Amino acid sequence: MRSDPVKSARLDTRITPDLLDQVRRAAEMQGRSVSDYVAATLQAAVQRDIAEVEIIRLSREASERFAAVLIDPPPISDALKRAFAHHRRLVKAK
Repeated sequence: MRSDPVKSARLDTRITPDLLDQVRRAAEMQGRSVSDYVAATLQAAVQRDIAEVEIIRLSREASERFAAVLIDPPPISDALKRAFAHHRRLVKAK
């Protein structure tokens, strides 16, 4: 049974001849075909870009403050109580 997923999608792009030379060189240095090199490099870049947006990174100090508020939350303010009541009036439970 084949362990690699079957590749059925295609991506066409135009690049400069200089960039193509660099891609070929990098692929050769890794012992890959240009296609495999581009796919692997693209996948790594896509995963990095998505993670950059989806993952929230906090400093140690901010992480400690966040955890402390979760463990011992402040009392609910009157404004928040009014907002909850307003929300309940707008969104009726089924």
